[in-house]
Amino acid sequence: MIQQTIAILGAGNLGLAIYKGLKKGGLLENNKLILTRRDISGLIGIKDPSVTITTENPKAVEEADIIIFAVQPKQLKGLLQEISPVLNPDKHTLISVITAVTIQEMEESLSGKFPIIRAMPNTAIAVLQSMTCMAYNDLGKSKIGMVQTIFNCVGKTLVIQEELMQAATVVCASGIAFWMRFIRATTQGGVQLGFDAEYAQEIAVQTCLGAASLLAGNGGSHPESEIDKVTTPQGCTISGLNEMEHNGLSSALIKGLVKSYERINKMKETTK
Repeated sequence: MIQQTIAILGAGNLGLAIYKGLKKGGLLENNKLILTRRDISGLIGIKDPSVTITTENPKAVEEADIIIFAVQPKQLKGLLQEISPVLNPDKHTLISVITAVTIQEMEESLSGKFPIIRAMPNTAIAVLQSMTCMAYNDLGKSKIGMVQTIFNCVGKTLVIQEELMQAATVVCASGIAFWMRFIRATTQGGVQLGFDAEYAQEIAVQTCLGAASLLAGNGGSHPESEIDKVTTPQGCTISGLNEMEHNGLSSALIKGLVKSYERINKMKETTK
């Protein structure tokens, strides 16, 4: 990929995670990055010659080839109005990582026709382990390969239909928090069983990583196949699993995903 300048407009938690991932993934060795934020005090620790920090969104857009929108949904319309005079359809590729804002809604706020990719990474992008789902408009089709190249450097990508982006946000982005809570609960259980908290968390994290790696490394084996390898008749594993299911483990997780999905759709209504 030829040298390009990427601007992240709205370097909050996700924006900073994207920056960290791009740096660790080697994307900033041949490309430049601009980070914008209204209050840049949270960015003063970034000392990187390939990174420019500014509060001026229009200036960042003028210098950029790829623009990543990472602001809050309610802030997007004003941001697009602010940078509209310097947006160039012949130059700029637009990437939105904003929850609940459709490509059509972005198109309606723009004065020209732009390649637009809607992407949903998660904060594991900072450690090169993001799952990034993405969709595109007609003009974005020619840019999707380039955008995948960027995000493949910080994890895995999957191109999906845009109507699935809300679900992807819940399973992928919110999913990080769900798995963190499961690890935290496992840690608490380990403490109750006698481990120091530090050891309990180390065991819980590595075991979670191992479980995910078994599925990722075994050609897409089903979780139940791996469970069957661990459970033995009248054993401790099946006893624990059945107790968790009796108390609604799977049901609670599914209900939580559905509740998050319902909430994200309500958020979408408020952005209109």
